[in-house]
Amino acid sequence: IVSSSHIRGLVLTGEVELAARYLGTPFQIRGEVVAGDRRGRELGFPTANIVPDESLVYPGHGVYVARADGGCAAVSIGVRPTFGTGRAVLVEAYLLDRNVDLYGQTLRIDFLSRLRGERRFDSVEALVDQMRGDVERARELCE
Repeated sequence: IVSSSHIRGLVLTGEVELAARYLGTPFQIRGEVVAGDRRGRELGFPTANIVPDESLVYPGHGVYVARADGGCAAVSIGVRPTFGTGRAVLVEAYLLDRNVDLYGQTLRIDFLSRLRGERRFDSVEALVDQMRGDVERARELCE
């Protein structure tokens, strides 16, 4: 028997694979897709953005492999430290091989595994290189 507090703790620390083993299904979130600052699109990685409900549990800041809208996704949760926006936490899902308009729709994200923690990059180029690697790893792990 595993307590719900233990599972919440696993999710908060990004241990979504272990949480899924206890739950019997991947940890999931749902939220309405909102307009962002379109920075992901400018970098070549358009994302579906969800503002987390602060009353719910979300995986810790970092990059995850997930299934979203029925397909593979690379999902970032955090505050985007490379850009120093000072904004609140945001969930950004890059849906691999799909470019669909989801604004105003509810998106379900099933977290499969954590790729890495959130970090600040010295340049936008370094961030984009890392994002390319994250997407390739997500593609490998999701299929």
